[in-house]
Amino acid sequence: MTNNRRDFIKRTAMFGLASAAVPQFGLAANEILNKEDNIMNTRPKVLFFDVNETLLDLTTMKKSVGDALGNRSDLLPLWFTTMLQYSLVSTVANQYNDFGIIGAAALQMVAANHGITLSEKDAQEAVLKPIRSLPAHPEVKDALQKLKDAGYKLVSFTNSSNKGVETQFKNAGLLDYFEERLSVEDIGKFKPHADAYAWAARKMGVEPKECLLVAAHGWDISGALWANWRGAFVSRPGAQLYPLSPKPEINESNLSLIAERLIALK
Repeated sequence: MTNNRRDFIKRTAMFGLASAAVPQFGLAANEILNKEDNIMNTRPKVLFFDVNETLLDLTTMKKSVGDALGNRSDLLPLWFTTMLQYSLVSTVANQYNDFGIIGAAALQMVAANHGITLSEKDAQEAVLKPIRSLPAHPEVKDALQKLKDAGYKLVSFTNSSNKGVETQFKNAGLLDYFEERLSVEDIGKFKPHADAYAWAARKMGVEPKECLLVAAHGWDISGALWANWRGAFVSRPGAQLYPLSPKPEINESNLSLIAERLIALK
């Protein structure tokens, strides 16, 4: 079973002709499609939420990083992709460092490649201080409360450290919305490694198909779907889904619209 009904339809298009000659092919395909529909119309047991950008507004940190790069705001996307790249380099090499520390190291790399002098201390100051005091996006608290009131179990699931996300949630006023806070620090492998999603599902005592990730990063949604989770993409400005992965069942511009879709499920 795939994570996405449309992907399944594409992969089974050959049944169209075959089912005319061999009826059981058509019956089998319809049975699987019905199962797909049932899953997509059923509430997941646990909603997992990415944190940075999904729940928290990164504007302050982007300004701090841009300032450290000599007001080169055009280098921000390069810095973020470098940070993500080296988090994955660490993961596949069985190494682990705090995501913020990797972010500071990536900032030094980008600076050096563009002739900008930046010390380790200044790089960490530019990343670690602002990331711990980010505000929530305007619609987030109301949307989370509505999901809680509707009976959903909410769990945060982040590449940030345990201490880091606790500090973030305290400063953003989000602590009371979540039953659990999960950090990849406890497994030592960053998302989107498949083991990270499998570990999170085990921690909550549910099957992968009973999990749904809410995230504003295409790579995170892709990782979850490939791990047999369900997904809801928050298409915030600049965010894109990966064209070569399955598509999530929900794709909306903010968390309020996603909450409406999730609450409507039975």
